[in-house]
Amino acid sequence: MTEFGLIDHIRTLCETLPTAGFEGIGDDCAVLPIGHDEALVFTTDLLCEGVHFLRTATPPGELGGKSLAVNLSDVASMGARPVATLLSLALPADATGEWAQAFTEGYCAASERYGTALVGGDTTGSESGITISVTAIGRAPLAHLKRRSAARIGDHIFTTGRLGGSAVGLRDLLAGQLDTQAAVLHRNPVPQIEEGIWLGRRMEVHAMMDLSDGLGSDIRHIMEQSHVGAAIDLDRIPRADGADLQTALGGGEDYQLLFTAEAAQAEKLARDFERDFGRPLYDVGRITDVNSKVPAQPVWLQNGIPQSVDFMGFEHF
Repeated sequence: MTEFGLIDHIRTLCETLPTAGFEGIGDDCAVLPIGHDEALVFTTDLLCEGVHFLRTATPPGELGGKSLAVNLSDVASMGARPVATLLSLALPADATGEWAQAFTEGYCAASERYGTALVGGDTTGSESGITISVTAIGRAPLAHLKRRSAARIGDHIFTTGRLGGSAVGLRDLLAGQLDTQAAVLHRNPVPQIEEGIWLGRRMEVHAMMDLSDGLGSDIRHIMEQSHVGAAIDLDRIPRADGADLQTALGGGEDYQLLFTAEAAQAEKLARDFERDFGRPLYDVGRITDVNSKVPAQPVWLQNGIPQSVDFMGFEHF
């Protein structure tokens, strides 16, 4: 069973359970309306030693900041402002002293930087490496929340930044080059919080999510949830320094935002974003009618010509 096959299995198995007012599985965060036209959003992520980080290549303080940042990225992708987190740690004996102290110092420093309270969590021992679990909570007006299911045919597809830099950094770390610019970026992602809130307020922005597994995989989530197709212009993919096309599309952990916007307002949206943030949006494609023969398979274009390639991002299984 694939990672996303397991998620679909869980969704189907549990679909008859009471919702308690929550929206169903399918977005970067679960949504709970709380009255007065507002909602809370909830997300959780695991970071496991040997899968998401190498202890020998990642200082514990930086890992503390990254553990927070990757969860706040999910909140930002909904158009919400993060307000609180819960932190749980499973630690082997050799990580319960100075390592744990430095990790929590980094986590709390990042929490202060992003204005989020640490309101609970859990700790336990581990016999198989470090496992970190963070739950993040955000808040936003219901009308500002962006979902993967809202893309419309004709929408422009945008990213908020260049892609592949984190994957280049991981390559450097694995080669023992710990201090390159890309390696530092990989260890210290910056969640697009203010950008996400800004985009949440824009009614011409329809679907949105964050880029954690790579555009090659993540665009498929929008296609599946919105029941649409997509055409991606490979010539317009914004690549980070040192990233080839495959790395930019499949490397993952960029934590930029991927979103769709109404065609008639796309140019103005891009101008306003650059005015307010001092950097461009990147228009990489269009939302199209669904191709029933190849479900959730984007059309990849180069010089306007379809290419027979399959750019896939990271999958755990």
